[in-house]
Amino acid sequence: MSPKVCGTFVSEKINKIRWKPDPFNNSNFFITGSVDNDENNVKLWNLRENEEEEDIYPYLVSSYTYCGDVSDAKFLNADYFVTSSSSGSVHLMKIHTLVDDDVEIRNETLWKKIHHFKNGDNAPCTALAVYEKDIVSIGEDGAINLLTAQSKNIIQRIGDADSCSIHCVIFLKHNEILTSNLRGQMKVYDIRSSNTAPSNTFMLSGDQVTPTCLTYHPTQRHLIVAGDELGSLTTWDLRQNTYPINVLNAHEGPISEIQFHPDHPDHLFSCSYSGELWHWSTKARSIPIGLENNETNVWLMSDNVKSKLEVFTLMPTLGKPINSLDLNRNKVLCGCDNEAIYFINGIEL
Repeated sequence: MSPKVCGTFVSEKINKIRWKPDPFNNSNFFITGSVDNDENNVKLWNLRENEEEEDIYPYLVSSYTYCGDVSDAKFLNADYFVTSSSSGSVHLMKIHTLVDDDVEIRNETLWKKIHHFKNGDNAPCTALAVYEKDIVSIGEDGAINLLTAQSKNIIQRIGDADSCSIHCVIFLKHNEILTSNLRGQMKVYDIRSSNTAPSNTFMLSGDQVTPTCLTYHPTQRHLIVAGDELGSLTTWDLRQNTYPINVLNAHEGPISEIQFHPDHPDHLFSCSYSGELWHWSTKARSIPIGLENNETNVWLMSDNVKSKLEVFTLMPTLGKPINSLDLNRNKVLCGCDNEAIYFINGIEL
């Protein structure tokens, strides 16, 4: 049975979309962040499935007016999430339940204009990474900030981490992050160390291709996949990171987001500026989390990887970029430049 696609026009470009975590049930709530409005916003939606109606549409629960474009959003837990802005600020936000069971988004902490150029102008905060209560922000100013949900102060700042814009960041361990910059350099930092120099540096490719997104394998965190501006997927094993393990020519345009399925790590999802939303699956039967190893992990194979993968198009190619995707069990959400949210239900895993 092919997945079912439901689209809803929301009259604004969606740059980030994230399911609200629910450890016990299928989550129906999700957040979106807008771009290119005179006044942007972060919104909370409820996607209630009704057996009597064929199509499923989200309805707006709460909206929070935002200063600047929403450049990233990450949940810390079911109630708290962080967002970053083109104005150089980071917000810690809470989904707050009121006495009458109404729900609203509230701003708990604002780290204001923590990214700025040397002349004092605001520098866009480009991306965030979270690890439990720790938050890392990166920006076009080449700076890295370590924050925590428990403090309004910056815990650690590497102001001159890079001489050009940093585009992507992920946590490798609680004290270690991986960043990538405009020139295609990948750098590993120990953010708890007094030594602010990167502990390792390597290149995405020899051609200064800009990485556009990063992700790690859910159970083998040393396995990193990067999407880039040419539409390729590049895989590294960080235990031996001089050269990539494999490079896959994938999308027609830059890749905007990639995500392994958290419970089925042999499934990867990607979306692109060329309007494509793809589901990558290994041709072998699905391997449950915890049972896969280097021999069964297709992404760690250097030879003929593409022949071991199947790629499914989850919906017809759009004429505008798909900026963001997020997974929840067998459901996918994506947000697009055509001012629509798409909900894909019933993905085979």
